Amino acid sequence: MNEERLKKLMEMEAQKPDDAFLKYAIAIEYVSGGDDEKAKPYFELLVQLHPDYVATYLHLGQLYARLGEYDKCLATYKAGIEVAKKAGDAKALSELNEAFFIATDE
Repeated sequence: MNEERLKKLMEMEAQKPDDAFLKYAIAIEYVSGGDDEKAKPYFELLVQLHPDYVATYLHLGQLYARLGEYDKCLATYKAGIEVAKKAGDAKALSELNEAFFIATDE
């Protein structure tokens, strides 16, 4: 995790609290630093406030899997699949379908 980048992202997010990308970037920064617990509320807030932000669902589902929250993982992938279909995002749809298939096989 790049502490300086995280600090800058937090400052920017404080100025633009409705910016989905900044919340996503902060969550990703925490994940890259191995801190899923700090990333989790950012991803969950994104799903709540910006449910059409497709990229969130794969990362949140993976995070839930790492935390052993498999029901939430599968539900997140399912929701993401629907959002990706609605958005016409074939890449995200493919990634979410693959993640869901792998998660249900475990």
